[in-house]
Amino acid sequence: MNSTADAAASAPTASTNTLVKVTRALISVSDKDGIVDLARSLHDLGVEIVSTGGTSKAIQDAGIPVVSIDELTGFPEMMDGRVKTLHPKVHGGLLARRDLDTHVQSMHEHDIKPIDLVVVNLYPFEATIAKPGVTEPEAIEQIDIGGPSMVRSAAKNHASVAIVTDPSQYDELLSELKSNDGATTLDLRKRLAAQAFTQTGAYDAMISQWLLRNETEAPATMPIAFRRQDELRYGENPHQIASVYKQIGAPSGTLLDAEQLHGKPLSYNNINDASAALELVRAMARTAPDAFNTCVVKHTNPCGAASASTCAHAIDRAIAGDPMAAFGGILATTNPIDIEGAQRIAADGTFFEIVIAPGYDDDALSLLQERWKNLRILKVAQDPPNISRELKFLPGGALMQERDLIVPNPSEWTHAAGPEASSERIDAAAMLENMCRSLSSNAVLIGGIDPESDSGAARLFGAGAGQMDRVASCRGAVHKAGELAKGAIAFSDAFFPFNDGPQVLIDAGVTMIVHPGGSKRDQDTYDLCNEHGVTCMTTGIRHFRH
Repeated sequence: MNSTADAAASAPTASTNTLVKVTRALISVSDKDGIVDLARSLHDLGVEIVSTGGTSKAIQDAGIPVVSIDELTGFPEMMDGRVKTLHPKVHGGLLARRDLDTHVQSMHEHDIKPIDLVVVNLYPFEATIAKPGVTEPEAIEQIDIGGPSMVRSAAKNHASVAIVTDPSQYDELLSELKSNDGATTLDLRKRLAAQAFTQTGAYDAMISQWLLRNETEAPATMPIAFRRQDELRYGENPHQIASVYKQIGAPSGTLLDAEQLHGKPLSYNNINDASAALELVRAMARTAPDAFNTCVVKHTNPCGAASASTCAHAIDRAIAGDPMAAFGGILATTNPIDIEGAQRIAADGTFFEIVIAPGYDDDALSLLQERWKNLRILKVAQDPPNISRELKFLPGGALMQERDLIVPNPSEWTHAAGPEASSERIDAAAMLENMCRSLSSNAVLIGGIDPESDSGAARLFGAGAGQMDRVASCRGAVHKAGELAKGAIAFSDAFFPFNDGPQVLIDAGVTMIVHPGGSKRDQDTYDLCNEHGVTCMTTGIRHFRH
C-alpha cells in the first residue's frame, strides 16, 4: 500500500463518521509495564508497530515484529537519544489532516506514512529529582523533549490520532479496538487528548518549579500541577464533593506522604487537621530538638501542646491542656511512641480520631490497634521537607506567601515593662510562640512552665482563637486556662490595640505578657504592666494565621 492509500485508509469516511482504523502505531515508553502485552494485542489486530530504543528492543525480544524509528525516518538516533523522533516523517504522520487533499498530497510527495495511534509516557523526571543526591545534570537529562512533542502533536490531531499516555489506559484502548473492528471513536480520542494535554502541562509545570526552586522572588506566572491522590467521602460537610491532591514534584515528608498503619480512611477534615498538628509539633521541635514535643489539635487549632523529657509525659501534658476538647482530637508527636506513651493515649476517658508519629514500638502499635478499631494511626517522616512557600486557593485564583518558619529568637526581643524574666520563663515563652502562631487569628494563649514537669518544659494552659476582637481571645484563653493563669505567661499573635485585653489577662493572674508590639498605644500596655508588676516583652514579629 503506498503512502496516499495509507492516508486514505486511515481517514474517517462519511459512513463511519468518527471511527478511525488503526493501521500504524508508534510506541515509545519509559514505563514498560504492560507494553509487551499491548504490542502483542495490537499486532494481532494487524497494526504495524514503530518503536524506539529500549521499547523497540523489549517488543522485538518478545518475538513481535517492530519497525525501528530510524527505519521510518532514515536517520539514526543521535546525541545520546536526545534526537530520535523530532522528524517530519513522525510529526507529519501525526499532524496531517486526512480530510484535506493538500495534506494527503504532501504526505504522498514526501513519503510520509500516517500514524493512527501513539503510545508514549515521558522520561521519569519526577522520580529522578526525588532521589537523594541527584545532580542537576542528571535531572536535566531526564527532561523529555521528543515525548511531549509527539504527545502534543497526536493530541492536537485527535480527529485522526489516538494518544495513550499511561498504562492504565491500555485496557480501555484494546476494548474499543476490539469492539470497533480495530478502530477508535472520536469520543475516546478526545478524552485521551484531554488527558494527554493535562499530563504534558503537569510535566512542564513540575520542571518549571524545580528550575525555580532556589528563586526567592515570586514568579510572574506560577504553573503548578497536582495529582489526585484519593477521592474522599465528602468535604467539610456531607453535601460537598471532595478529593485530595498532591503537588507533582513536591518533596516528600508531608502529611500526604504518611503511611496509614491502622483505621478507616481519612476524611477531608481529618487531613486538614492532621496537617496542622504535624506542622505544629515540627515547629516545636525546631525550638526544642531534644525534647518530646506533642500537641492535640481540634479544627486546626491546638487545644493542648507540651514539651517534656519523656513520650508519655509530653502526651499527658498535651491532653491536660484541654481534656474536653482533646476528646475526639488529633494527637501528633515528634518522637516514636513507646508503650508508656501508648498507654497514656489509650487510657480510660480518652478518644482520638488520629495519632501521628514518626514511628511506633511494636507493643505500642498493638495496644493502639486493639484499643480502637477505627483509630487512624499515621507514620510520618522524622524530618520535615524543605517547602518554603504555601498557597491558599480562592474562587478564581490563589494567594501565595512564604511559610511562617521563623524560629523564635528571644535574644532579639525587647524588655518593654515590668521585672526581668528568668531565662526559664523566656525559654518557655519561646515555645509558646510556636504554639500561638498555629492558632487562628485573633490568637492569644496562656501557658508557661508546666507545674508538673520534671524538666522545666513548657505547655499550653488555654487558648483563645479565631475571635473578631483580641479582648474576646483574651477572655477565651483565661476561661480555658482557669487557675493555671495565675503566674502564667500570655502570648499574643499580634499587638494589643488597647490595654483592655492585657487588663483581662492581668486580672486573671498572668505575670508575663509577650506580643509583637507596634501599636500606637503600646505605651498604655507598658504602663499597665508596670503598674501591676507584670513583665512585658515585644518580639517585633507578627504571626497572623487566617
